[in-house]
Amino acid sequence: MIVVVNSPSEAAVRVRTVVAQALGGELTSEDALRQVEPEDVEGLLHASLAAGAEDVELTRGMGASPGAAVGRVCLTAEVALDTSDRGEPVILVRLETSPDDVAGMSVAKGVLTARGGLVSHAALVARGWGLPCVVGADEIRIGDDHFSVGEMVVAEGDTISIDGSTGSVTLGGARIIEVEVPSELWQLLEWADEVAADTLGVRANADTAGAARIARKAGAVGIGLCRTEHMFLAPDRLPVVRAMILAETEAAEAEALEQLAEAQREDFVGILEAMDGLPVTVRLLDPPLHEFLPDVEDLVVAETLGELDDEGHRLLKAARHWAEANPMIGTRGVRLAHVRPNLYRVQARALFEAVIERRKAGGNPQVEIMIPLTVSGPEFAEARRWVEEVAVEVALGEKPVVGTMIETPRAALVAGSLAAHADFFSIGSNDLTQLTFGFSRDDVAGRFLGHYLELGLLDHDPFDHLDEVAVGELIDLAVERGRAAAPGLKVGVCGEHAGHPASIRRLLAAGVDYLSCSPARLPVARLAAARAVLGA
Repeated sequence: MIVVVNSPSEAAVRVRTVVAQALGGELTSEDALRQVEPEDVEGLLHASLAAGAEDVELTRGMGASPGAAVGRVCLTAEVALDTSDRGEPVILVRLETSPDDVAGMSVAKGVLTARGGLVSHAALVARGWGLPCVVGADEIRIGDDHFSVGEMVVAEGDTISIDGSTGSVTLGGARIIEVEVPSELWQLLEWADEVAADTLGVRANADTAGAARIARKAGAVGIGLCRTEHMFLAPDRLPVVRAMILAETEAAEAEALEQLAEAQREDFVGILEAMDGLPVTVRLLDPPLHEFLPDVEDLVVAETLGELDDEGHRLLKAARHWAEANPMIGTRGVRLAHVRPNLYRVQARALFEAVIERRKAGGNPQVEIMIPLTVSGPEFAEARRWVEEVAVEVALGEKPVVGTMIETPRAALVAGSLAAHADFFSIGSNDLTQLTFGFSRDDVAGRFLGHYLELGLLDHDPFDHLDEVAVGELIDLAVERGRAAAPGLKVGVCGEHAGHPASIRRLLAAGVDYLSCSPARLPVARLAAARAVLGA
């Protein structure tokens, strides 16, 4: 049985005190903002595990999404769904997660992975959903029906507890500390918005109508990143995506794409309704197609055992075809769109039809389309042309707002060429960090990053705290060269650094206009943005 402990914290007392002093005239609102640290706010918003003498800590990983959770160990998405159906809480434990695990993640109270870092699939999805998550717990060894840490064996179905802030993994049902959020915090954040409003707006990364509603309630002034691929991962849609990939004729591909367009149109309507009157930046499909297919090794094993049917053999053929040695710098983003141009056309049509539907209902949708991974002006201009053609075909009635992500060093260096065709830039700092350092963001955390930090070879985890030297300089160049070619160019940041307080100060210095972070980080980012503007 879990004992829930309610405990007032020093941070809560501090927030109540400074807000009362500001309301009473003893402090200005700006002074109140200077006296509350972003870390104070983080501690107020998320549950944590209470340390107890009887608790057995199994291991520690990286806290990738804050909050605490207790549940039954489930080693696959299928077991997670079955366990949830019985009304039992789930902790999904995986070597690392993939799109195939999304259904299991959707019913879990928390996620634990042996591999991965702060921008791994598990971390990004969990933060987007506000789900406690620990990644990179590399002492874990996963078997068919258990996982082990050294001599300790934890069977599937056993209870464990995780803390997504500290990275702690505990055997059994640990006590959870739930801290009541003081109402004064919302007043403090209103003052923060007033300070930062004209300098550094804070949007949210949100992919569903539910996430958009949460983001708006948490103070987001728009959506800076809506990842359309996440809409493809629902259990009822993944088969349609695979049908599109497997299509051997234009007619079969068109049929699958039409089904996807209808599903996305419904999603877009919900998101635009939730964010009515606020900007929504929709990124067209970014990941490589292999992410929507089963693992090649799993399919080969099934083939060896004689368990593949005709569709399984077709999936194996497709998985082999789309497999790449370095998929994150391979056929993805705009590159994939140039190979399969109907993908972006269909997505743009679904979005514009949703805009038209919302207008007919009396709404005020504000849509921006973002093209990922562009590295040259002509490459981006061609993708923009597709979007503009679709806008004319559906009678949108206006020229669409189309921008691009800056997520490679080359894109930053040729920002002037890109800006000649772009309405805005969005800095994808996760990939920009990965490609600047030459670090695989999914591998370094469990291999050498901790060792580098211990030896002082790195001052910070660059996927958490923005590298202010090299990556920061590339961002400076992108802003400077982009605005030299297109004065007044709007520039945002949608990587995880947009929710990191110290990184926010550096991003403000670079001249960006807005940040976009996961909904769970919005209160922290709002305060940090104001403090950065104040020079605190």
